[in-house]
Amino acid sequence: MISICIVEDTIDILQGLECIIRKNPSFKLLKSFTNAEEAIKEIPTLEPDIVLADINLPQKSGIECMREIKENCPDMQFIMFTIYEDSDQVFEALKAGASGYILKNTPPEKIVESLLELNEGGSPMSPKIARKVLNSFNVEPKKNKFNDLLTKKEIEILEQLSKGYLYKEIAEKEHISISTVKTHLNHIYQKLQVQNRTEAINKLYGK
Repeated sequence: MISICIVEDTIDILQGLECIIRKNPSFKLLKSFTNAEEAIKEIPTLEPDIVLADINLPQKSGIECMREIKENCPDMQFIMFTIYEDSDQVFEALKAGASGYILKNTPPEKIVESLLELNEGGSPMSPKIARKVLNSFNVEPKKNKFNDLLTKKEIEILEQLSKGYLYKEIAEKEHISISTVKTHLNHIYQKLQVQNRTEAINKLYGK
C-alpha cells in the first residue's frame, strides 16, 4: 500500500483529493495539511511514500515545504499540484527535487494513474516541461563516474525519457517492450541511486 500525505490549502480541493485517495485500495492517506509550516514539522515523522503538495500555499510555498523536508528526508517523493503546467514555478519545483506534477483540473482516474506511475519510478510531467528541465543542464552527459555506470542503451533511454517521450514511444523507437523499458529504467535508478527521472537527469547532465 502506498502511503500519502497531502498539503493543500483550498478545502474543497483538499477534500476531493482525500476522497480519491481513500477510495483507492492501493493508497493509504496518512494525514492532510493546509499549510507548509505544519507539514514541515510532521511529515518527516509520518514518513509517507509520496507527498502531494500544492505549489501555492498561504505562507511558505509548496517548493519551500519540499526543500525543507528533503533536507532530512532526501528520498521522499514529492509530486506538485498546480494550475499551470508550463509555469516557472513548476520548472523550479522539478529542479528542486519534485518527481513530477499534477494539474488541478486532472480527472480523478488520471490522478490515480500519476500517483501509481510515480510509485513505480516514473515522473508524470508534460514533454514541454521535461525538455525545459533537460535544457537547464548540459546538452551532453558529462563524463564522470555516473556516466560510466550506465550502458549505451540505458543512456539512450534516459535521454529519450528526458525529452518527454512516453514509455510506449521509447519502446517503439528502441524496438523493445514497455516492460523492458521499465526494467532499463529501474537499472538506471539503482545504478545512479536516485528515485526518479529528474534526479537521474540531474546526476547525468547536471553541472
